[in-house]
Amino acid sequence: MERLVIGEVLKPQGIRGELKIKTYTDFPETVKEFKTVYIDDQPYKILSFRADGKGAAYLGLRGIPDRNTAELFRGKKIEGDREDAPELDEGTYYIVDMIGLSCETEEGEVLGTLVEITSLSSDIYTIEKAGKKILFPAVNGVVKKVDFQNKKMILDKAVFDQIAVD
Repeated sequence: MERLVIGEVLKPQGIRGELKIKTYTDFPETVKEFKTVYIDDQPYKILSFRADGKGAAYLGLRGIPDRNTAELFRGKKIEGDREDAPELDEGTYYIVDMIGLSCETEEGEVLGTLVEITSLSSDIYTIEKAGKKILFPAVNGVVKKVDFQNKKMILDKAVFDQIAVD
């Protein structure tokens, strides 16, 4: 079964084993839709969830009863089963599906391979070609089309050239 990375443990919260997490989802509440989460391939049932409205959330997991146990999870990635992931709106994709796409112009010029997406107010895409990395914001007009069947993303060359930075 395929998994998605949905967050990262920042630190323990309180004395009852709650974890403060950074979510890797557009909406932190999405995390509570997963039936089971995994940390280091170990399954955990979600007992409690709350979001702070600032991009962080707090998880209570079965099997993590106190702060000392929770401390052992600091910095670890949290995964969820893809089948539990909610449906996405048209034009919205999971990062894991986009990494590795060939980035090309409409004319077929290969600009590189998408190697990283950093989530900020506007996602920052990093593409790599011949050891050189190019970063650009995924703002309207840059990405013309995402074609998963052919494993490529079509970029508007004129817009891309104006905003791409090293």
